[in-house]
Amino acid sequence: MPRQPFPTPQLLVIAGATFVCVSSEFLPTGILPDIAVGVGVTEAQAGLLISAFAFTVALSTIPLTRLTQRFPRKWLMVATLGGFALTNVVCAIAPDYWTLFAGRVLGGLVHGVFWAVTTPYAARLVRSNQVVRATSITAAGGRLAFILGVPMGAAIGHAVGWRLSFLVMAGLIVLFALLVVLFLPPVEHRVTLRTGEIPIPARRDPTLRAILIVCAIVALTGLGQNAMSTYIAPWLIAIPAIDPGQVASILLLGGIGGAIGLVIATLVGDRDPHRFLLVTLIGLALTGVAMGLLGTSGWPAILAYVLWNVAFGIVAPLTQGLMMREASPRLRDFGAAALTTCFNAATAAGALTGAFVVSGLGLGWLPGFLVVFTTLAAIVVTIEIPRRRAAGAGRA
Repeated sequence: MPRQPFPTPQLLVIAGATFVCVSSEFLPTGILPDIAVGVGVTEAQAGLLISAFAFTVALSTIPLTRLTQRFPRKWLMVATLGGFALTNVVCAIAPDYWTLFAGRVLGGLVHGVFWAVTTPYAARLVRSNQVVRATSITAAGGRLAFILGVPMGAAIGHAVGWRLSFLVMAGLIVLFALLVVLFLPPVEHRVTLRTGEIPIPARRDPTLRAILIVCAIVALTGLGQNAMSTYIAPWLIAIPAIDPGQVASILLLGGIGGAIGLVIATLVGDRDPHRFLLVTLIGLALTGVAMGLLGTSGWPAILAYVLWNVAFGIVAPLTQGLMMREASPRLRDFGAAALTTCFNAATAAGALTGAFVVSGLGLGWLPGFLVVFTTLAAIVVTIEIPRRRAAGAGRA
């Protein structure tokens, strides 16, 4: 039987859909002052539009994924994209703050289901030894959104007004929904039992432990990452004494570093993902040490910051790929939903942790918390590697 070609065009469609959705998720960050003025609230209240989105995703993804389990994946992706476009229209025409807030909450409800569909979709298009490569390609859309999408949304908002920026984003999402209809093949996500096989509840699925392990790694890494990244701009200004006018350029360098990490994960992540993840987490912790020790040294601190982004750029797609490799076919959607929940919960909790650190200890302590949480994640992987190898030997 001839091998099927690697489905790069289809994966790029998913990556594009991810790009516009993540760009839309963080659209308010670049136009926050304009939104605040437009609906008559403070910038702090406008910032809650981002927090509300993340908390909604964290709370709703797993239950909504279970409710939509019986629907075909292709058309569920189209429905989530259509719903996401609609919530952007609601935000664009919102007459007041609370209508805008409601639009963001509705967007969070749709966004969680979108993530629960897209990563397993990519995994179902390829062989098991290509999963990390496939999910890295689709994850590139999210990374590109941080590098280009958020600045693009800010530029549109400042040029034509924040309301029109939401409408432009809605139009782009509709475009990718049409591309999904035209180019993505349907995939079978329901697992058919073999003759005589007895269905078991998800809690007794032997791969559930692996799902929880990956979720723990993501939660710990995300806590440290977001405690640092939420306050990276004030850290750059206060600790390495970077000129405020240069901060945007430094953040762009960090984004490029993350993109380099994504490419590395795409090229080598499938070879030995557990060991590669361990090495990367150790590297991530070491960049935190370097940022702590070299924080006041100017460009050496910037180099450490860029390397930190390279390392995290590897961790994100690698954990997604591991989830799809480790989860049984019947639990892939649940695994993706759990991963999305952990990521968004870690985003919110990490930002809150960073706030306590900054107010209680100061900005200079942030790299230390990055090191602590990343080291804990590395310990989890270290404990897990021998067990995974023993399990593999037992199956041989």
